[in-house]
Amino acid sequence: MAKKIAVFGSAFNPPSLGHRSILERLSHFDQVLLLPSYAHAWGKNMLDYESRCNMVNAFISDLSLPNLSLSRLEEEIALKDQPVTTYDVLNTLQKTDPEVELTFVIGPDNFLSFSKFYRANEILAKWQVLACPETVPIRSTTIRDNIVKNRPISHLTTPGVVKIIHCERFYAH
Repeated sequence: MAKKIAVFGSAFNPPSLGHRSILERLSHFDQVLLLPSYAHAWGKNMLDYESRCNMVNAFISDLSLPNLSLSRLEEEIALKDQPVTTYDVLNTLQKTDPEVELTFVIGPDNFLSFSKFYRANEILAKWQVLACPETVPIRSTTIRDNIVKNRPISHLTTPGVVKIIHCERFYAH
């Protein structure tokens, strides 16, 4: 039987309990790749890639879900600061292991705009796409807003992510 891999791309700017609410429902996959955006296709303003990868690693440790792993594939296939598309990611993963069964997991923020994705119809034709709304409506934007307003964030993300944000003073203006 083919290995089943879910690919969950996000800015993870920072990882939130909304992300967790999606990931907890992906236990039926052999592996779930958390793929931070290297250069966002729609020009989203984000913390640097390394900082977001560090937060994703802390997030994964905090969640203790055995099938989660950080993937830095976008960084590996990026050409300078050009955006990396979902199509490129899935295509690269499929070429690496032609037998693997890939599912692209899309969150609520991208579900309604999926038709704008580069080669959206080809993605739908070649791979599974799983729309997975968050069951906990906590967004990264809320975390960043709370930081700017000097409000607590420990109820919005995991302890490891909170520690990194506070130690590095991310998002403080």
